[in-house]
Amino acid sequence: MAEGGAPAVLARRPLFAVGSRKTAGSPPALAAETAVAMSYGGSSHAVLMATPADLVDFAYGFSLTEGIIRHPDEILSVEIVAFETGIDLQIALAEDRSAELAARRRSMAGPVGCGLCGLEGIEAAMRPVPSVEDDRFTMTADDIDRAMNALSGLQPLFAETRAVHGAGFYCPDKGMTAVREDVGRHNALDKLIGVLAREQVAARRGAFVVTSRLSVEMVQKAAIAGAPVLIAVSQPTGLAVETAEKAGITLVASARGDGFSVFTHGARITS
Repeated sequence: MAEGGAPAVLARRPLFAVGSRKTAGSPPALAAETAVAMSYGGSSHAVLMATPADLVDFAYGFSLTEGIIRHPDEILSVEIVAFETGIDLQIALAEDRSAELAARRRSMAGPVGCGLCGLEGIEAAMRPVPSVEDDRFTMTADDIDRAMNALSGLQPLFAETRAVHGAGFYCPDKGMTAVREDVGRHNALDKLIGVLAREQVAARRGAFVVTSRLSVEMVQKAAIAGAPVLIAVSQPTGLAVETAEKAGITLVASARGDGFSVFTHGARITS
């Protein structure tokens, strides 16, 4: 069972299989997916479809990467309230953070059709990201291969379902120190950022490793957390590369054990 009393996997097999699927079999379980609301001060701020696991980490990571808090100490408590139709994460903020969030909501409220809400949404999606200044962190090509291999071996939900993304934190001197999983790649990274924040681990001391393509949102989250290197099994988008270049992040893609591509700030990858 996951946090909040909801199962992270469901026992459900296909009615039948055809072709190679018939002999290969199917995963023994399906990944659970449920509506998770992020509520602050009793008001729902966002609802996301997510795996109901590591939800406190999710609340911290989402709050940090969305700019609702600047430091984990600004969250006073997280209460997980389960309903038949989903889960509500009731997050209590420090007084100044709560007041700032309320002011932000008031500024975004306007007459329907005025264009303000759309403009605010675009500006939020394309917000500038902080620069990762630490150039002392380096990795070797072998480190990158080890990181990808370690992540694949530390995903119990994926092993059961073959249907979730993983995000891990890799330190060359310690190995893979934290992994989080979710049906959504953004959610998995938020959960990882959340657990690092709660445990007061500095993201600048390692690399984020993800089992997904690299969209601009993934780069934005890594920059906000302060990770100098972002490694993915798949390719980046053009905007992700541009954003990583500006943010000072080393972007490593198509890392599948037989090589990889470095798109930005390659000095951190040493021979």
